[in-house]
Amino acid sequence: MARFEGPKGAPDILPGDDKLPSELFQRVVRTGEDLFSRYGYRLIMTPLFEDTALFHRSLIETSEIVNKEMYTFEDRGGRSLTLRPEGTAPVMRAVLEHNLHRAGLPVKLYYTASTFRYEQPQAGRYRVFNQLGVEAIGTEGPDIDAEVIELAAKLYGALGLQPELILNSIGHPACRAEYLPKLVDFLRSHFDELCEDCRRRTETNPLRTFDCKVPRDREIMASAPLITDYLCGFCADHFDGVQNLLTSVGIKFRLEPRLVRGLDYYTRTTFTFLAAGLGAQDEIGGGGRYDGLSELLGGDPLPGIGFGLGIERIVLALRADGIQAPVGHDVYVAAAGDETRGKVFEIVTGLRSAGWAVDFDQTARSLKGQLRSADRIGATFTVIVGERELSEGRYTVRDMTTGEEQLVPQDQLTDYLRAQLARVD
Repeated sequence: MARFEGPKGAPDILPGDDKLPSELFQRVVRTGEDLFSRYGYRLIMTPLFEDTALFHRSLIETSEIVNKEMYTFEDRGGRSLTLRPEGTAPVMRAVLEHNLHRAGLPVKLYYTASTFRYEQPQAGRYRVFNQLGVEAIGTEGPDIDAEVIELAAKLYGALGLQPELILNSIGHPACRAEYLPKLVDFLRSHFDELCEDCRRRTETNPLRTFDCKVPRDREIMASAPLITDYLCGFCADHFDGVQNLLTSVGIKFRLEPRLVRGLDYYTRTTFTFLAAGLGAQDEIGGGGRYDGLSELLGGDPLPGIGFGLGIERIVLALRADGIQAPVGHDVYVAAAGDETRGKVFEIVTGLRSAGWAVDFDQTARSLKGQLRSADRIGATFTVIVGERELSEGRYTVRDMTTGEEQLVPQDQLTDYLRAQLARVD
């Protein structure tokens, strides 16, 4: 009988994996959740799927995500549902549905979410991918933009990464009303030279032509008119404010007037973080302001800004920088004989209650085999429990790095390990 294999473009996140180790994945999530909470963001969890109309409304019917990339299906009740292709629209839907904005603004939320897009799998690009995201909803000043961007930069720094921050403003609909006709005139003057997708974008969503990856199109777009030359006074002042705040706290960035981001509801501030060595693309996260999204979904005017950071892409960037998955237990407890295994379980339970990562043998290995297991899982210390140790009221504690052993009184084991582990840390 043939064995099953995972779907194309949907990688398994496995312990000890060479490419996407779950240990690094877990480190990214825990670091993010800790930072988000310290910045006043609270956890939100939305369903894996939503009413398809939510994404048709928020992403615009003509967008490439709607037309090419969504996983849409009809349930048994005849309802059209879609696996979420991005996290912001579901969060905004939940905020409006449950009136979270009535309790005070801004509404500051974070999430960890699996997302789904039917794209051609490439190095670093998957059909199922996970995101860490934050959304700050209900205020439009440059200070919240700066906070969101600084928070993302702080997360990368905490993980040991130093990606390049790219920053732009794409203005508001009033700015674009003047700008877009100029851009369309430019695109039409090069219409025969553009790829098929950009010809279509010229008529449906001309800003997205800046996202094209075709080399010839990128050369053409290098001389296209820029939205930053058409910002209204309010948007220009807002963007200056964001830059000044970031500079004041030492956040470095590069201005890129051709950065438009991939989703259609963005306004004003847009940003992305780039890290080399990731294959198909070097982006590891980004976001922007979406001041009109609430109205698109039938809600009150609620400006907002947020980001989505690709967890898999962050893990790949960590690996490319030589940052290894954090592995290893604090303590392994080994039984020197079958008659002491019951005592081992008692010791393990107590040490785990003290807050350490502790493991023990559950397959009746010999002491030599248990020590190999302790070494394999990266234990810092091994506590050896044999008949001699029990009769003498002391345990043998082996330092797995040096091989040195110390006899420790049973009632002092926890204090001894606490002191030794603190020294190692």
